[in-house]
Amino acid sequence: LAGGPTAIRWLRSRFRETVSSRSAALDARHATKNDTPTMGGLPVVAAILVAIVLTADPASGLVWGGVITLIGFGTLGAVDDWVKIRRGRGLTVRQKFAWQLALAAAVSLLLSRTFAGRPAGDWIVWPIGQTGIYLGPWFPVWGTLVMVGASNGLNLTDGLDGLAAGCLVIVAAALAALAYLAGHSILAGYLSIPYLDGVGELAIVMLAVAGAALGFLWFNCHPAQVFMGDAGSLPLGAILGYAALACRQEVLLVLIGGVFVVETVSVICQVGWFKLTGRRLIACSPLHNHFVLRGQSEHRIVVRFWIGSSLLAVMALASLKID
Repeated sequence: LAGGPTAIRWLRSRFRETVSSRSAALDARHATKNDTPTMGGLPVVAAILVAIVLTADPASGLVWGGVITLIGFGTLGAVDDWVKIRRGRGLTVRQKFAWQLALAAAVSLLLSRTFAGRPAGDWIVWPIGQTGIYLGPWFPVWGTLVMVGASNGLNLTDGLDGLAAGCLVIVAAALAALAYLAGHSILAGYLSIPYLDGVGELAIVMLAVAGAALGFLWFNCHPAQVFMGDAGSLPLGAILGYAALACRQEVLLVLIGGVFVVETVSVICQVGWFKLTGRRLIACSPLHNHFVLRGQSEHRIVVRFWIGSSLLAVMALASLKID
């Protein structure tokens, strides 16, 4: 909040967004957003890193994994944004996806070594019924899929003013609660979830994410003074996947981040249906664009998605009480 105006002035002088999509109708509706400063994810990630340095345990390997995730994916997103501004088109899908896979694989390997020998450290834990799937040496592959999926899910959701940032606040806060519970032996035992010594430090990281996103939302709400850009959506999505992996609650992430999941699935279904039939399944993907082209106001779409995200997060946390 304090540094936002200065950061926005700096971004405005260097990085401005040109609204461009494959839908002329969508571009016409968002024409007023042209020349809005972008790469707002840079000050957001910086704020998170400062909070981590000031408050988190520097001896925690899990915290350092989160820092590496933020810096690695943040750099990738910043490069993509910079290339897009300079050339009119960012990195190719293959280039971006390859770098995401490489970064996620490296962090997943680090996480696998951190959890080596710990109970439930290399399992997919089902939140109800105390069952799961043993991954063993395949944990890094699973971790890579989770992190890349979460990163792209938030990236696809970042299309309306305040939509991604508002949902991010909710999801990060829910994951902070899961991290605290998983790192507390008594509460973890009471709720029958895996207890992982030291994972409670990630509650600090995720609350830093929620706080930074809340400060960003002040300037990103409609009409947005700044856009997040890939410099924000890629690392912030990846850190959600990382936190869920560290808590061994990737399955619950599907519910907590249900808005991101639905947005991603809408794109997959739209592309698949169009290739099969030559027709569109919805007016425009991701899903929020469908409602835009159906004439709903941006305010209404965003607030309703926030409400949906809040309900999903509450349902996920409440499910921990189900035996």
